[in-house]
Amino acid sequence: MSPTSWVEGLGHFAYFAIRSLGALPLAFARLGEVLRQLYRILIGALPLATVAGIAIGLVLWMHMRGVLLRTAGQEALQYLPTALSLAVLLEFAPIGAGLIVAGRTGASLGAEIGAMRLTEQLDAVEMLGRSTVRELLAPRILACMAALPLLTILIAALALLGAFGAEMTAGTMSAMRYDQQTWAEVRIADVVPAVLKTVVFGFSIGVAGCYFGMQASGGTEGVGRSATRGVETATLLVLGGNVILVRLIQWLVP
Repeated sequence: MSPTSWVEGLGHFAYFAIRSLGALPLAFARLGEVLRQLYRILIGALPLATVAGIAIGLVLWMHMRGVLLRTAGQEALQYLPTALSLAVLLEFAPIGAGLIVAGRTGASLGAEIGAMRLTEQLDAVEMLGRSTVRELLAPRILACMAALPLLTILIAALALLGAFGAEMTAGTMSAMRYDQQTWAEVRIADVVPAVLKTVVFGFSIGVAGCYFGMQASGGTEGVGRSATRGVETATLLVLGGNVILVRLIQWLVP
């Protein structure tokens, strides 16, 4: 792709994102469709989110405990619950939820909208004088935005429970002491922005999946390409957006 084509494509994507953002308030008029799409996203991502949450908690506990024992000795283990909870709540749970939905829903939206484009369902909606962005795409994007914070909370809860279970099984700290240290340095002012930034992830994922689905052409291969490009773009937007949002949060929240 030439630089000119790349810039042109970026401009089209940005314009589509702005149109989608403007159509979001109108999506509330189709609340039933939004809830249906939200249910699909949550149910589809639930197995991955469950496994990811437990695995994150166990792996972080094993790594952090080993490093603290090796570098600072037994007395440093008192800081393990605090460090682990902050890592999970501020970063691992939000980015884990974002990548799970980017991989699954980004592909699903790209394939679904791409199939609708090739079967001329989108053209039929436009011929009736309705906006495809408002009628079909905005409810899906809004559902992505609502799903991400819920999945983030689920992953964080499972990760903390997994780490707690590992400590009770193979650690030396009492349950009461571990619980106290887990929440010792956790601030609502830190956790709420970390969870809310996933709303931006959801918007990015929904826009990427829908945009490339709208660009589908060339039969079933085109649908496959749309799904792949939707996943790739959604993943890049989640990772890149996370860097920008973390810095912005640090600037806004002292």
